[in-house]
Amino acid sequence: MRFLHTSDWHLGRSFHRVGMLGAQAEFIGHLVATVREREVDAVVVSGDVYDRAVPPLSAVELFDDALHRLADLGVPTVMISGNHDSARRLGVGAGLMGRAGIHLRTEPSACGTPVLLPDAHGDVAFYGLPYLEPALVRDEFGVERAGHETVLAAAMDRVRADLAARPAGTRSVVLAHAFVTGGEPSDSERDIAVGGVASVPAALFDGVDYVALGHLHGCQTLTDRVRYSGSPLPYSFSEAGHRKSVWLVDLAADGSVTAERVDCPVPRPLARIRGTLEELLADPALAPHEEAWVEATLTDPVRPADPMARLAERFPHTLALVFDPDRPPDDPDVSYARRLAGRDDQQIAEDFVAHVRGTGPDAHERTVLRDAFDAVRADEAVREVAR
Repeated sequence: MRFLHTSDWHLGRSFHRVGMLGAQAEFIGHLVATVREREVDAVVVSGDVYDRAVPPLSAVELFDDALHRLADLGVPTVMISGNHDSARRLGVGAGLMGRAGIHLRTEPSACGTPVLLPDAHGDVAFYGLPYLEPALVRDEFGVERAGHETVLAAAMDRVRADLAARPAGTRSVVLAHAFVTGGEPSDSERDIAVGGVASVPAALFDGVDYVALGHLHGCQTLTDRVRYSGSPLPYSFSEAGHRKSVWLVDLAADGSVTAERVDCPVPRPLARIRGTLEELLADPALAPHEEAWVEATLTDPVRPADPMARLAERFPHTLALVFDPDRPPDDPDVSYARRLAGRDDQQIAEDFVAHVRGTGPDAHERTVLRDAFDAVRADEAVREVAR
């Protein structure tokens, strides 16, 4: 069976004030053409279809267009909800859509119920594991402590139990939206590190033939059978070095996997440039970036006058301007944001406790902080769904 693995469309998202709907529509056209020209048997979309729980109408219309075009090809699609989606909204009409070959998997309770798609060698079972917010699904999976690894492990136990009850030789594909150990994140993903656990091990998915991951925006191979497709478009300048693509996966009769990257259309290249304003305006080596979307980091010791206007004369698509004067790390003027870079909420809170008390939190206090962040995150998820 040949299937196309994609994820993280983020329909409705912009890039530094630049609307991306046209580029997203171009990607959908590219996706449909690839399915037709490469004789794809199925499409899997591993979450974050939309960029937010209540997407704009234009994003919903594009999604509807994508589903109609895939259904018209007669190619089944399996899709899960991600942490940016409202699972309940995305799942509306799932039963009816399933009759047209569009299989939406947004309910945690259905993790162990696959979509069965046959080929010449028998059935392939596609298991959809939507994004599992630990604090909200702990009762569903009967786990004592909410955590990403705990709930995903429980979901995979259901997958393996169902697979074991099927005829020998049944091949399997799991769709999941998670941060898996070994994956490289970028600035455009919403942090899902909760409870102090930044990722889950790839071994958690042992026992299936292929794992189609979503959430991280860079295309990555963790093992031959565990891969991220990444987002089809860039959503932060941290993705300037990404090659945006989808995976074209061939699943053989014996469950062996071969995968090929198929490049996505590039609306405009990204460039990150750094130096004093005068250096950036004069350096001939930067000429290839004059038509790119640009993030410029200025290292001038004193902020120059009208920097954005002056940069735009040479780089008309400059979208982001960062001031980072060249100073020693112990300079008292180093910005607060720079001191916090790379630290998660838990670490910042623990540092604050140490600052005001003179000693960091003990194990019990760290647990209290972690539980508080879990509760806030769960409340935010409930509020988004209820909007």
